Amino acid sequence: QSAQYGPCSLRKMGAMEALELLDQLVDESDPDVDFPNSFHAYQTAEGIRRAHPDKDWFHLVGLLHDLGKVLALFGEPQ
Repeated sequence: QSAQYGPCSLRKMGAMEALELLDQLVDESDPDVDFPNSFHAYQTAEGIRRAHPDKDWFHLVGLLHDLGKVLALFGEPQ
């Protein structure tokens, strides 16, 4: 995995592009959800912001926590 994805040669993208790509994915862990996967990321970040307004790093972690799922769009199992 590290040799294949470590050099970032498959595709380079910013965090926002990766969030948008998540919307193309049907999450096997929650296939019946009727809203985009990026919405979950924003909900998580907002929930953390409300609970921990002083921890901006934690807000970011909430936003980015599922970005690894984009690998499923490149053939990796979920």
